[in-house]
Amino acid sequence: MNILSIVWDVSPYIHQFSETYALRWYGVLFALAFVLSYYVLAYQFNKENLPESLLNKISIACIIGGVCFSRIGHCLFYEPAYYLNNPLEFLHIWKGGMSSHGGAIGVLLAYLVISTKKYPYGLILSRTLLVVPLAGVFFRMGNLMNSEIYGTATNLPWGFVFVNSSEVLRGVETAIPRHPTQIYEALCYLALFIVFVIYCGRKNKRNEALSNTFIIGLFSLVTFGSRFLIEFLKLPQVAFEQGLTLNMGQILSIPFIITGIILLWIHHKEKAGLQ
Repeated sequence: MNILSIVWDVSPYIHQFSETYALRWYGVLFALAFVLSYYVLAYQFNKENLPESLLNKISIACIIGGVCFSRIGHCLFYEPAYYLNNPLEFLHIWKGGMSSHGGAIGVLLAYLVISTKKYPYGLILSRTLLVVPLAGVFFRMGNLMNSEIYGTATNLPWGFVFVNSSEVLRGVETAIPRHPTQIYEALCYLALFIVFVIYCGRKNKRNEALSNTFIIGLFSLVTFGSRFLIEFLKLPQVAFEQGLTLNMGQILSIPFIITGIILLWIHHKEKAGLQ
């Protein structure tokens, strides 16, 4: 074993009340993600004189669409045969299994319902995406606390030995240093959130409108582009991915990456036309 590696033996539980019920780090971090995102977005809404009622609608739509479709997406994208044959298993969220791509699709659909002529789809989506990277940091830290969604073996000094991984505990995998891909993704999301904070700060100071096209385009390219690259370091989530050149996460990321490139190109052309 690499002597410079980090042995990650943190318990996923903050407190375990019984064999059935426990307070998990993932659940607390998940809740904190929504709470902090709400207050950060409320600050931006106040700067733009957008109503709190719109923020509340966005929050409800995001929770319903994002959480529900995250679960549905995981079941259908990664293990469709099993879940279609066992439909009640869709509801067993305590067993794990959430898909960020499914959540993204769910939010996109939910916003179609609440968008209006006064508050169009682009405005609602772009403002939400300002804080999604912040939430993503908390989600990936939750994965780290659960010792899940990690990477392949590495000799790098920051490799993590996930001794509490379910695969290690079941004897399926060996406890060796692996890429902490949860941290890699969290750092990418944090960097994007900082860029958005700086961008909004400058626009607010100059009393200029935010560009929906720029925000959506940059989010799509950076978030799913980094996800696409980091997936090369991840272990397959399900067996069928082992024979694929690109895994399911990468395949699902491609449309979002292309969308991001197109939107940033459109933003560049629009900006050049105003000069």
